[in-house]
Amino acid sequence: MRSPAVNPSRPRLVVVQVLLVALFATLLGRLWYLQVASGASYQAQAADNVVQDVVVQPQRGLIVDDLGRPLAASRMSWVVAVDRTSLAALSAAKRSTVLHRVAGIVHLPYRAVVARTKLCGEPGAPPAGVCWNGSPYAPVTIAEDVPQQAAITIQERGEDYPGVVAEQRSVRSYPAPFGVNAAHLLGYLTPVTASEYAAATTDGDSTLNAGSLVGRSGLEREYDAYLRGVPGAEGVAVDSQGRATGPQDATPATPGDTLVTSIDARVQAVVERELRQAISTARQTVDPVTSRKYRATSGSVVVLDPHDGRVVAMASYPTYNPGAWVGGISAADLRRLYSTKAGEPLLSRPTQGQLAPGSTFKPISTAGALSHGYSRSTKLDCSSSYTVGGRTFQNYESAAHGYLTFAQALQLSCDTFFYRIGYAKWLAEGGDSGDVHAKDVLVQNAKAFGFGRPTGIDLPGEASGRIADRSWRLAYWRDNKDYYCRVGKQPGTDFLHVFAREFCVDGWRYRAGDAVNFVVGQGDTTVTPMQLAVAYGALANGGTLWEPRLGKAVLDSAGHVVERIPPQAAGRVPVSRKNLHYIDHALLGTAKVGTMAWKMVGFPLDKVHIRSKTGTAEVYGKQTTSWVATYDKNYVVVMMVEQGGTGSGTSGDAVRHIWEALYGIHGMRVDPAHAAIPGTTPPGRLPKLAADGALAPPRGANRG
Repeated sequence: MRSPAVNPSRPRLVVVQVLLVALFATLLGRLWYLQVASGASYQAQAADNVVQDVVVQPQRGLIVDDLGRPLAASRMSWVVAVDRTSLAALSAAKRSTVLHRVAGIVHLPYRAVVARTKLCGEPGAPPAGVCWNGSPYAPVTIAEDVPQQAAITIQERGEDYPGVVAEQRSVRSYPAPFGVNAAHLLGYLTPVTASEYAAATTDGDSTLNAGSLVGRSGLEREYDAYLRGVPGAEGVAVDSQGRATGPQDATPATPGDTLVTSIDARVQAVVERELRQAISTARQTVDPVTSRKYRATSGSVVVLDPHDGRVVAMASYPTYNPGAWVGGISAADLRRLYSTKAGEPLLSRPTQGQLAPGSTFKPISTAGALSHGYSRSTKLDCSSSYTVGGRTFQNYESAAHGYLTFAQALQLSCDTFFYRIGYAKWLAEGGDSGDVHAKDVLVQNAKAFGFGRPTGIDLPGEASGRIADRSWRLAYWRDNKDYYCRVGKQPGTDFLHVFAREFCVDGWRYRAGDAVNFVVGQGDTTVTPMQLAVAYGALANGGTLWEPRLGKAVLDSAGHVVERIPPQAAGRVPVSRKNLHYIDHALLGTAKVGTMAWKMVGFPLDKVHIRSKTGTAEVYGKQTTSWVATYDKNYVVVMMVEQGGTGSGTSGDAVRHIWEALYGIHGMRVDPAHAAIPGTTPPGRLPKLAADGALAPPRGANRG
């Protein structure tokens, strides 16, 4: 009998079945491994995937005056910001709808909201200051100080506001003790730029992140590294829709340090008020030369401590509201800050204004003359005019006083007395030889007093002024020869065309007229008010030049000293103590019998020994600039009003009022109890942290 045939496909089915069983066994094994053996690990990783880190910006450090009064502080504010990345993911119609909703709830025009979301430099972006200059990946602040209810509405209705964040943040505030402005001292903040953030990331700088604010001017910039603090982070659990479900671990932010300055808020308030009043009065006063009212375009006041160069007060006009930068400045405000018509309010006149010093330069020239050939007993003719190089230079109002000593010439501010010195020294040093390396002793003396270079003050952007000596004239001629030669070829007999022809030929020569102008602070020489204050400080303290300082110390949040900022001497002036004493004594007479006397009638000069020098600087095509420089053993007070008139005529009253405030003067009575600074001198100690967390005045000092 024949056996049945074997199905040839059966072995293959068996193999397939074995493979299937093995595959399912492998899958089940892997599933068990993932869910049981490694379940805890993956669960932890899954939890991490739904926790988002939110950067917590630190509270920026305080800037306080010498008694601990806050000049710049921080406060909490409801802020609305927009995530550009989230907005870009929306359709154009949806994006427009969202921004319209934001504009409505924060009460801003729709166009203003759109403008604030634009990156600086991209098509359609508004000017810098309004556009977003920070990281393109950081939320853009649209509005600050938003009502709490509006912020809560945005938080609760997230589906209507995709990419919009409403939260509480720390923002800059300006408490303005005694109503002070101090905008040019404090400076302002703007968002960190993308390049700054990238550089910080490369350098491992943890104090900056994409949402940081950075100091751009003033003390905010100079001490930014101390003030900014260190950001923290909060972990926030979110669901699959991106909605917050609860807080996680957090790293607290470290607040910024406190900067203690040498500024006294009461004196600062007085200085600002007097400067405003002087400019307002000047603008109502008729200039007898032009028969028009003085323009009084700008001005400044500096108050220094001559012992160490500390800045007690510093005011600039025109000024601006420092709070205008908080939350992003408007286009209109930004245009005004840079506007020439508005007087360029962003320019800090004490350190950046460069003007001819006029007769306030004469004590410096006196120091140079007494150190190089002239004596304290020298007498020269104060004639009504003096002619050199075919040009006649007039004394002020063509007055003639006969032969005078240096002291009398300073007190009466005789120009022709000093013209004679300038001309004689010019002849002795080569005259019109064309030698740019000639030894000009009066020029070198002025440079030794700090003119022609920055003072070293702890503020950014300081100007250097200009000493218009032989080498400067050569460099200026080389840079401008082509222009003046073109103008000189044009027909015309007016001053500009005649000057252009002469300049084209040999404008590099240092002529007699340049020398006599230099010695009285005229011509091309320019100084800043701060430079003049530093130089007069050297007259007050016996010859030491100090680098001006605003910062005194940095304190941490517990009130401990992080760093002291010591005074820094810049050198000594090359003048003997006897000659310095002579100049010092001569300037005492200016307020008694000289050009400042008519403004000091009824002032207790026998108790407060003010030395003073007035100046009326002439500038071609402009009205005269008013200067008054004064000092005693405790303070230096310098005031300038550009295109404001005569020295004492415009600035005299204001300077007197500042001195009255400094010493508590009422009529002929000096009352230290009513002085702006208790004890009439700046405190040597630092403010202390009180039990309530605020800074208290140093022991023995009273905030007033």
